[in-house]
Amino acid sequence: MTITANWSYPTAIKFGAGRIRELADHCKAVGMKKPLLVTDRGLASMAITQNALDVLDAAGLGRAIFADVDPNPNDRNLDAGVRAFKEGGHDGVVAFGGGSGLDLGKAVAFMAGQTRPIWDFEDIGDWWTRADASRIAPIIAVPTTAGTGSEVGRAAVLTHEESHTKKIIFHPKMLPQIVIADPELTVGMPPFITIGTGMDALAHCLEAYCAPGYHPMADGIALEGMRLVFENLPKAVANPNDLTARAHMMSAAAMGATAFQKGLGAIHSLSHPIGALYDTHHGMTNAVFMPYVLAFNRPAIEERLTRAAAYLGIKGGYEGFAKAVLKLRKQLKVPHTLPDLIKGLEMDKKRKAMIAEMAVADPSTGTNPVKLTKKAALEILENSIAGTI
Repeated sequence: MTITANWSYPTAIKFGAGRIRELADHCKAVGMKKPLLVTDRGLASMAITQNALDVLDAAGLGRAIFADVDPNPNDRNLDAGVRAFKEGGHDGVVAFGGGSGLDLGKAVAFMAGQTRPIWDFEDIGDWWTRADASRIAPIIAVPTTAGTGSEVGRAAVLTHEESHTKKIIFHPKMLPQIVIADPELTVGMPPFITIGTGMDALAHCLEAYCAPGYHPMADGIALEGMRLVFENLPKAVANPNDLTARAHMMSAAAMGATAFQKGLGAIHSLSHPIGALYDTHHGMTNAVFMPYVLAFNRPAIEERLTRAAAYLGIKGGYEGFAKAVLKLRKQLKVPHTLPDLIKGLEMDKKRKAMIAEMAVADPSTGTNPVKLTKKAALEILENSIAGTI
C-alpha cells in the first residue's frame, strides 16, 4: 500500500515516501532564498542529509548547514546556531532531524531576530508576547525520526546549561509553515533510535489521553496514535525497510505532538531531569518510566485506560493495558530500570531529592492525572531504580 497525502493539521504536511525531493520548491513557497539547514552532528554527514542539501543546491538555494547540536540541545548550541544564521545572511531554516535538530532549528529561526535572551520566552503565562513576531524567520521541518513530533509543535525544548534544567520555549510562529514527512528518511535509523523515538510517540499519546480536562479531539488523536504504535513499532524494528510501518510511526509521532496540546504528565516530568543530568535519550527514558507512572496514576486513569484497551483490542481493561505496555517494552528490549538505562548509576539521597524537586517544577506536571508531590516523585523514582511496579 502506498501512503501519500497532503494535510493541513495543524500545519501543512507533505506526507509520503520520496517527498524530500520537493524541499526546494517548498522553501521557495515560503520565501526562502538562502536557507540554513539545521541538524545534529550524527546526521550531518549521512546520505539523507547530503541528499537534502543536493536538492537545495540544485535549485540555487545553496547548501549551508549548521550541525553543532547536542543530543539534548542547549543554549550554547543555540548561540552558535544564531551566529551562523546571521553571519551567513540566511532568511529561513530547514529544521532537519530528530527532536534535537528540529527543536534547535526552530529556536534558531525564532531567536535570529530577537534582542532579548532566550529564557525571556519560556513557556510561562504570556511570556511569548515579548517576542517580535515579525522577526521570526520561516521554518520548514523535515523529521528523520518518528518520535518527538516536534515538526508539528509550537515550542522547543532546550537545556539551560548552568542549571541543568530543561525549559520549554514557546511561540505560535515557531510552528513550521510546511512539514515534509518522508518515511524513507527514517529507514536508516539504528534500532535503539527507532525504539526510543517510537516509545516517545507512545508516551505523548498515552499522557495526552490520560491528562485531565475536556479535549475530545486530542483524546481521539491520542487513541489512534497509540494503536499505530502498538501495531507498527515492532514491525519497524523487526524490518527497518518496512515503509508502511515507518509511515504509520511517522504519523503516530505527529499525532502525539498534536494531542499533547491537552497536556502531558509525570512520565515527562521525571524524564526531563534525568535527561538533563545524565544526557539519556529522551524517548528511551520515557519508556523506562512509563509503567511506574501508570501504576502511580491508576486511581485516576483506570476507567479511561479500560476504554482505551477496548479500542486497542487488548483484553483485561486497565490490567491488560498495563501488561501490554510491559510486553511491548520487553519485546523491544527497553531497559526495565534506570540502572539498566544508565550504566554505573549511583544516586544518593541528595541527588534523588533534587530530581524529585525538578520533576515537581517541570511544566508537564500540572496535567498529571494525580497530583505529583515531591514525596510521590521520590516514590516513583525509587520504584524505577528498583524495578518495583
